[in-house]
Amino acid sequence: MNTWINGRKGTRIDSRDRGLQYGDGVFETMRVRRGQVRLLHYHLERLFAGCRQLQIAGPSALALRREIERIAALRPEGVLKLIVTRGGGSRGYRPTGRERCTRILTLHVLPRGVLTDAAVPARVRLCATPLGQNPGLAGLKTLNRLESVVARAEWSDARIWEGLMRDVDENIVCGTMSNLFLRRGSSLMTPVLDRCGVAGVMRRWVLESAPHLRLIPVERRIGWQELCDAEEVFLSNAVVGLRSVGVIERGRERLRRSAFDAANLLRARLESL
Repeated sequence: MNTWINGRKGTRIDSRDRGLQYGDGVFETMRVRRGQVRLLHYHLERLFAGCRQLQIAGPSALALRREIERIAALRPEGVLKLIVTRGGGSRGYRPTGRERCTRILTLHVLPRGVLTDAAVPARVRLCATPLGQNPGLAGLKTLNRLESVVARAEWSDARIWEGLMRDVDENIVCGTMSNLFLRRGSSLMTPVLDRCGVAGVMRRWVLESAPHLRLIPVERRIGWQELCDAEEVFLSNAVVGLRSVGVIERGRERLRRSAFDAANLLRARLESL
């Protein structure tokens, strides 16, 4: 792993940084493909939207793009993570408005299996850890990811690729690291993210691409019954792309799916980018 903090190579960060103290910041996890970040403009749009929502004075958009492009070019395939915090500050929750943001970029080897497992239907499970509701932060990719951390600690079975998380009303919202899609006929459904969850860049790409494949994108509440009624289920995230789901576990119950048509069509379209 290589790390750059505010443009300089190194790993030291001020202990007073509000990202460390309070999770006061946002981040992006980006797929490097052929030495370039896939869907970079989506990532930057989301990052700066998050900064505006949190009232963080972010870095220069042009300088940040150039820095990302320079670092991504160092590795043909990999993962580039960007963190932007409010910066260092005095003790206490209230920001002064005088903070200078901290930006951290880390370049990682592409995880084993990303290239080989994408076409293999995944086994997933329902998590017990619920997502709290906060409409003001819904959709944002903030540094506060404790719910995903606790949910991911629920299982150690290597056969299970992902866990689906629900809100307090039992609606399925997303995976610990992914967004959920269900197809029934020509309708492509995904959970609405108005109360909690992260609006992934790959989720956005799928919703925008669906009409080109004669699929009708719909954002709505999703419960267990909708999973049972779906012909096809798949998950998305920026690193993996799209991953079809073959088995969903809920306790001792097993829900199996064998249709992968929409995911395959979208995956082929994604590979052409």
